[in-house]
Amino acid sequence: MHAVTLDEPDDFGGWRDAARRLAMAGVAPGEVDWRVGGGPGDLFAADSAPLPEASGAAFNVPRAFISLAQSVICHSDPERFTLLYALLCRLRREPKAIEDSADPRLQRLERMAKEVRRDIHKMRAFVRFREVADDDGTARDSLLLGPGSQPGARHETRFVAWFEPDHHIVRTNAGFFVRRFAGMRWSILTPELSVHWDGETLTESPGASRADAPEGDPVEEIWKTYYASIFNPARLKVGAMLKEMPKKYWKNMPETALVAPLIAGAREREVAMVAASARQLDRIEREGMARAETAEMAMQPGGNALAAWEALLEEAKGCTRCPLYKPATQMVFGEGPLDARIMFVGEQPGDQEDLAGRPFVGPAGVLFDRALAEAGVDRAQTYVTNAVKHFKFEPRGKRRIHAKPDAGEIEACRWWIEQERLLIRPPLTVALGATAARSLFGKAMTISRVRGAPMALPDDGGEAWVTVHPSYLLRLPDEAAKRVEYARFVGDLARIGERVKVLA
Repeated sequence: MHAVTLDEPDDFGGWRDAARRLAMAGVAPGEVDWRVGGGPGDLFAADSAPLPEASGAAFNVPRAFISLAQSVICHSDPERFTLLYALLCRLRREPKAIEDSADPRLQRLERMAKEVRRDIHKMRAFVRFREVADDDGTARDSLLLGPGSQPGARHETRFVAWFEPDHHIVRTNAGFFVRRFAGMRWSILTPELSVHWDGETLTESPGASRADAPEGDPVEEIWKTYYASIFNPARLKVGAMLKEMPKKYWKNMPETALVAPLIAGAREREVAMVAASARQLDRIEREGMARAETAEMAMQPGGNALAAWEALLEEAKGCTRCPLYKPATQMVFGEGPLDARIMFVGEQPGDQEDLAGRPFVGPAGVLFDRALAEAGVDRAQTYVTNAVKHFKFEPRGKRRIHAKPDAGEIEACRWWIEQERLLIRPPLTVALGATAARSLFGKAMTISRVRGAPMALPDDGGEAWVTVHPSYLLRLPDEAAKRVEYARFVGDLARIGERVKVLA
């Protein structure tokens, strides 16, 4: 019997190296005792032998097996290492075995991988950060600051979350939170492992208890107001809600305290909404209200969309998700009707937008308005916002020169764009430039390759188009080229205007 001791329960690299060596030496799956961190192995195993020297020929495995193994290693099933090694040994003999969907072992491994992916998704969806600081601004506990920090030392605000995963997914998932909250100092505490991000370095510490995490913070009241505002009793499906948001996660989520009373009053609210809508339609017919007033009333069954947008705006005003809030004058949020059929997403506010607190009011905004008018698109009927909500600049004397947002800043601001799209639900979203495209699609994109054609957004499948940012036209030094590119831009906007007419 050969014993293999892995450093951690999710040590894919250690398992892979040992499994390759064992397979090349021809060791059968039943002759390997897999252990984690020097813990007890098989109590009935014979005296363990050291790993043999690899004697067989090197071999390759399908990429699908590597992907499967990387997920399965994170599962909590103690048999996962043996099951994967058994499949690896079979693949040496039968490279096509990874396609044998009738194999019970493969079916079990695929179920395990699916459970891990679901656990990863739940962590991303249900982690709730809470602000941690004493009244004097000093951090409360070194446990929440990561290794090397001292209690009582002065620190910037830190955000802490508690989560109880079913599987060993914390290390695998940490990169997502680093990308998403790159500008925040945060900690995620779990019973098995805690991870900490200080804005530059990701560190680990031992597991924690629920008592180590904070219970709440002032921002949660704003979030509860927002959640209650977007609750739609007419679309309530309790079974589907519990499937996607199991009760085991509720204790970590402030909004779930509202679920029971909202459900209890759902039928009453639905009846009231129907009655209110009927009264509004009768009023519209009798008084011949203008479209703008009609659109505003359409937002008002229960006051949901307008109240939710106002709550979202209020929360955004205090945004500190990335460092850009510090030098900026103010946060610049989106604007436009909440029933807009087109949402335009730009890069970030410029100098004039930062001072005015409104998007697209500077030189690029003037050019944008002119192009929209020539394309036959009414800006007043569109919702206009930016991928990044604070102005990033470099001071040069008395001037503030635009600086391009980096990937971390774009990722930190994606949450606001997602919430705006969730509220407005535009049939068509337009990315103006590469920064906006990255925000919407979650990856870098080349404008010339994707420009002028409909694409599905990864989050909800909504339709999106990509074109240049108006500021690109302003930067062109050659007047002839500028005229050509401006005409192309107007053409893009005209096609977008025609396209939205046929979308449901």
